[in-house]
Amino acid sequence: MNELHLPLIEIAVFAPLLGALLARQAGPDTARRCALIASGAALGCSVAVWIDLALVHAFEAHDRWALLSWLPGGDPFVIDEVSAPLLPLAALQFLLTFVATLRASAARFSFALSLIGESLVLATLATKSPWLITALMAAAAVPVAIQLKRRGASTRVFTLHMTLFIALLTAGVALKEWGGAEGTAAVAGTVAIALAVLIRCAATPFHLWLVDLFDRVSFGAAILFVTPMTGAYVALRLLLPDAPEAVLRGVAVVSLVTAVYAAAMALVQRDARRVFAYLLLSHASLVLVGLEIATLLGLTGALCVWLSVGLAMTGFGLTLRCVETRVGRIDVDRFNGLHDASPTLAGLFLLTGLASIGFPGTVGFIAVELLVEGAVQSAPVIGVVVLIATALNGVAVLRAYFRIFTGCEHASTIDLGIRPSERIAVLVLSVLILGGGLWPQPGVASRRHAAAELLRQRAAVSAAPLANSPPSPSPLDPTLRSAFAANDHE
Repeated sequence: MNELHLPLIEIAVFAPLLGALLARQAGPDTARRCALIASGAALGCSVAVWIDLALVHAFEAHDRWALLSWLPGGDPFVIDEVSAPLLPLAALQFLLTFVATLRASAARFSFALSLIGESLVLATLATKSPWLITALMAAAAVPVAIQLKRRGASTRVFTLHMTLFIALLTAGVALKEWGGAEGTAAVAGTVAIALAVLIRCAATPFHLWLVDLFDRVSFGAAILFVTPMTGAYVALRLLLPDAPEAVLRGVAVVSLVTAVYAAAMALVQRDARRVFAYLLLSHASLVLVGLEIATLLGLTGALCVWLSVGLAMTGFGLTLRCVETRVGRIDVDRFNGLHDASPTLAGLFLLTGLASIGFPGTVGFIAVELLVEGAVQSAPVIGVVVLIATALNGVAVLRAYFRIFTGCEHASTIDLGIRPSERIAVLVLSVLILGGGLWPQPGVASRRHAAAELLRQRAAVSAAPLANSPPSPSPLDPTLRSAFAANDHE
């Protein structure tokens, strides 16, 4: 196994934990500073890990001088080309949320629990171990449940869904681990993992917990729990490598239905939080569709959409959160007229919303185009459904923009303009969204190479049981042959 030059993965994972210990007993201002320092350190180490992986010229690598090499299975943390950009993205999502948390909201926002959640998310994205992924996903639900309890909100819906998710994921991993690579136990384990993924990704009809979470917990905590899309990571690591085609097809069909349903629901919501929840659910479902298509173009599109949606929807949610901090819960059933009071937030809202649906010139344009092309190649009807979901999402974004920022000018006795810390978050997100849209080639090439390697591994796993049998053609063979021939030619 290749090694990185420094133990940066462990530092990125444990820095937020150290920050949580320091912020636990501190006041709001000190806790916010601890969160900024710890999350900034995690982001810096994550970016350094990504660069370090490129320097060692390997698909995956472990930390050098790994601090956890004494564990029975060895060092559990490993980075590859798939997860390398996901670590900085998750760290950036947490950091920008902390930056955009104003002093008025700091007393109601738990920085310590959010830092614990960041550490768990980064650890999840930095491992391939099925049991460790299961344990970390289970632990990640605890800080959110604690925040719900502290706010006096009911935890019944969230706890019920997360308990079912953890039970199915544990049972699925156990059946696959102890039941062998073939047979009824392995199939049952794969089906259990698929159901667990659908629950964690809030696919229909398991989406109630997501909407309930945004209604009851703080907006920032809900954003940080959902936008890293760790449910899709579980599908990538535990389903895609060896799941039968029928299981992948079933997950893709449910995800397609969810994408259209959520986009349609976003059009009729009266509360801005619910609009965001359904939009995010629709986009996350499209990512899951691309992952389960399991073709080179579709998988490349899914990996690109994962990054673009993570950036765009984080900015979209933070903009809504900033507006909500000033005027309270936003009713999108009427025109609020907030544009003149905060034009910068209005511009960021429109930019991030359009980026999420793939508007030209933004980071989502090429990503959505690749996903649609991959879906059409797999089955034309899938491509049509993806286009319908994207169109409905676009209408929902514009409806929300006009209802929140246009209409009669909002009268207020306080200044609703953007604050310096919020301006920093605006600038960072704008640069990344527009920069990725104007110069997409490096990101697309990286995602294409990662997708090709994932499909190689899947093909190798599928071919292993048939090593002594005559070869038979696979539906993926023409795509893989052309992709690998192009790579060899390059």
